[in-house]
Amino acid sequence: MLKHRGFPGRLPGTDFQFVIRRENRKKGATPILRRERFRDRKPADRRADAGFLAALIDHFGDQPFVRGNLDAGRLGWLIGREVKAVGAFDPADYEQMLQVDMAVAEASFPDLFAADDPPDFGWNDDGWDDDDPADRS
Repeated sequence: MLKHRGFPGRLPGTDFQFVIRRENRKKGATPILRRERFRDRKPADRRADAGFLAALIDHFGDQPFVRGNLDAGRLGWLIGREVKAVGAFDPADYEQMLQVDMAVAEASFPDLFAADDPPDFGWNDDGWDDDDPADRS
């Protein structure tokens, strides 16, 4: 399983995780299941979606990337909309290639693309260190 070094581990100040620490060698990857986003979702949940998508865009842009250690639950809120599979989709494969659909992302989360005042998710204030020796496996 590829670990995306430099990718935020979670949304700062919350328990919304963005990555997993280690692969599940016994059962395999947790399948990515598309989750419906209803209008009455809590603001914290919507902010977590926006933060995760912003991290994907900052880290990968519009280029294809490997699922690797990205959290399946968090991907489930974006899959099939802002994040699309590249090629045949295997929801339980750590090697699955994904790509951000920038047009859909901008339509769904216009604040992320605001040139004058994009949201600050506090990635630099997080204290998250991608060189944490306890995070290696």
